[in-house]
Amino acid sequence: MQNRIQELRKARKVTQQELADALRVTRQTIISLESGKYNASLTLAHKAAQFFGITIEELFVFEGDENL
Repeated sequence: MQNRIQELRKARKVTQQELADALRVTRQTIISLESGKYNASLTLAHKAAQFFGITIEELFVFEGDENL
């Protein structure tokens, strides 16, 4: 699943560690999210969206939505 985490994080001039601290996850989790190697849980997706002040749908690109 693609996301805009890196784009939004850089726009806010927030480091990976600062974002990790705010979301209460490890920096490695942020790295994995940004690289697409890890899909966020619903709870983490909600926290990240709240951090950036946007909706989950604006933060994550759900592939295959046309079948829903």
